[in-house]
Amino acid sequence: MKYRTDKYGNPISLLGYGCMRFSKSGVGIDTAKTEKEILKAIEEGVNYFDTAYIYPGSEAALGEILSRNNLRDKVNIATKLPQYMIRSETMIERYFNEELSRLKTDHIDYYLMHMLTDIRAWENLKKLGIEEWILKKKEEGKIRNIGFSFHGNTDMFLQILNAYDWDFCQIQYNYMDEVSQAGRKGLNAAYEKNIPVIIMEPLRGGKLVDLLPAKAKKMISESPYTPAELAFRWLFDQKEVTCVLSGMNSLAMVEENCRIASDAEPGHLKEEDFALIEKVKGMINEKIKVPCTGCAYCMPCPQGVDIPGAFRAYNEMYMENKMAGRFEYAQVVGLRKKKAFPSQCVGCGKCESHCPQHISIIAELKNADKALRPFIFRVGTEIARKFVMK
Repeated sequence: MKYRTDKYGNPISLLGYGCMRFSKSGVGIDTAKTEKEILKAIEEGVNYFDTAYIYPGSEAALGEILSRNNLRDKVNIATKLPQYMIRSETMIERYFNEELSRLKTDHIDYYLMHMLTDIRAWENLKKLGIEEWILKKKEEGKIRNIGFSFHGNTDMFLQILNAYDWDFCQIQYNYMDEVSQAGRKGLNAAYEKNIPVIIMEPLRGGKLVDLLPAKAKKMISESPYTPAELAFRWLFDQKEVTCVLSGMNSLAMVEENCRIASDAEPGHLKEEDFALIEKVKGMINEKIKVPCTGCAYCMPCPQGVDIPGAFRAYNEMYMENKMAGRFEYAQVVGLRKKKAFPSQCVGCGKCESHCPQHISIIAELKNADKALRPFIFRVGTEIARKFVMK
């Protein structure tokens, strides 16, 4: 495993473990399976684990696994204050203490203000005394590094970056988001201020692997890399990147990603590798309909619509083929006990207010519903539902 350093010279593994997508079993996290994967990652040198208050069951599962195996002091825990839920300093303290309890620890190594999208959110926290609270927690040793995770445009990122003496930050960044979100401009600005940058969505919610156009997959298969490896190496090649998170939920995924992170150095890619990436980007941009990463911040929908599920299948229609997307949607969404179709949307706008990608979800759901469920598919799905549900 290769390591880069934080603001104070402490080593951070080039590959970090994103804990939002732990394997599920029934209605909860499959702790036994997840434990094997986490232990393997630590054995391979991963020392940065990223979770959040709002990831269902994630903090508790991580805390239990690390505690049971006496590994808490071997790794760095990063978790997040749900700042969008905060109305008072008392709430800040309550959420933080709850996170300590869930994680079975007395300190957080890397603590983030979760999903800052606008400078106003930080200004509101300042009015509630967040700066004094952070200082106190640092003095007590309960927080070792303070940062923020960001979804928004580059200009807003720069405003937030310059609004406080941050220890680190976390951004969405991959070869498809080079000029969107914080982008390369934001990454470089943080690096110039000696602020480590943690990368989330390196595979854009899996799209840069599972939903690549067929001709892009074929082109990559003729290179030395897998689709995931190409995306990771593009990030590892940049000295400004400190750590790249991966939501690993299989031993094979852990092993492959650790292999890649064990020999990647800044500047290791060749001209032909960058040329390949540019060709892949062109192919993706020809096909994609909605820039949804599947993060599920838009969920739960008050009307029960599976928004990420609709967009994933909608994109698959155009990145793979129409029948594949419609068939997947009929299976994954259409045959649920409770209906979750886009036609249930009433336009309340709750989803749009939480979307990190700033997607016009209401309008795009209408487009997705029209594409995914033409008349014959609506009829067929209803017949299948009656058969399956009886």
